[in-house]
Amino acid sequence: MVISRTKLVSLVLAGVCVAGVVVAATLLMTRQSATANSDETAAITTSKTDRQTGPSGLPVPRYVSLKTDRVNVRRGPSTEHQVIWVFAKQGLPVEIIAESDLWRRVRDSDGEEGWVYHTLLAGRRTGLVAPWSKGENVSLRDGPKKSAQTVAIVQTGVIGEVRRCTGKWCEFSANGYNGWLKQDMLWGVYPNEKIE
Repeated sequence: MVISRTKLVSLVLAGVCVAGVVVAATLLMTRQSATANSDETAAITTSKTDRQTGPSGLPVPRYVSLKTDRVNVRRGPSTEHQVIWVFAKQGLPVEIIAESDLWRRVRDSDGEEGWVYHTLLAGRRTGLVAPWSKGENVSLRDGPKKSAQTVAIVQTGVIGEVRRCTGKWCEFSANGYNGWLKQDMLWGVYPNEKIE
C-alpha cells in the first residue's frame, strides 16, 4: 500500500524590475509516486563541520537534490521495503544522513526520513527558502550584504539553485532571478558551509 502525503506550498517569487513590473510564479510541491536516474556526486563542498565518509566515499551527512519529479521513499534500503511516500518535485533539496550500498537514507525539510535509491539523487545543490517561516517574504539582494539593493522578494518555500555560499551569504537563483540571501534563510546548506 502506498501512502501519499500531499503538501501544497505556495511558492511565489515577486521580482521588482526598473520599470516597476512585478512578476509572480506559483509552484506546486506534492508528494505522490515514482522512479528515475541520477548522479549524487556532482557537487561536493567544503564545510567547517566534521563529517564521516559513507560507503560511497562521499561525506555523510550531505545535501543533494531530487533528480526527477517522482521519487519513491521506502521504509528500508531495498525494493522489498514498502514505499511510504513519494516526492513529486524535481530539484527539492534533501539531506543524506546514512548510506547502505546503493541506497541513501534521506531527510526532508519537515524532518521526515526514508530510503531512496542513489540514482534518483543529484549532486546539484538546491535550497528551500526558510520553510520554517510560512507566509513570510525574504529579500533577494544584488550582493552579499544587508545594505545591497533588493532585486526580488522571495516567498518562503521557494526552491532554487544554490550557486555559491560564503559561510554567511548564498548566491541563489530561482524563477529567472539571481541574487544573495543570508545563509541561515536557506534549508539545504549547513551553517558556515562554503560552496564555490
